Amino acid sequence: MRIGELARRSGLTTRALRYYESLGLLAARRTSNGQREYDEHDLRLVGEIRSLTGIGFALEDTRPFVQCLRDGHASGDSCPASVAVYRRKLAELDECVERLTAVRDQVRAQLEEAERRVKPCAR
Repeated sequence: MRIGELARRSGLTTRALRYYESLGLLAARRTSNGQREYDEHDLRLVGEIRSLTGIGFALEDTRPFVQCLRDGHASGDSCPASVAVYRRKLAELDECVERLTAVRDQVRAQLEEAERRVKPCAR
């Protein structure tokens, strides 16, 4: 399939696909007249990238998953490098949750203090 069809089927733009190619995440074969050519495996790679970026992974973080699929594994997360990325991402998320929880607790405490100081309105 040509780049336009891959874009349509994957829900991405041709520009995004060229960018993935420039990063080495996607490798196009070239026809005799120089056009990019892709197959179903490339569509699967793009799907893996989209799935991961859709839940907050950076494009660079998708590299081990893509390589795992390229190496013939049934799943992009069947390789140790992919599991390591999952572990790192989970640690980042846990840290974010902790920071947000601390901020929420501080805002809650300030709200409670403010509500104690507010005088009821006379009607």
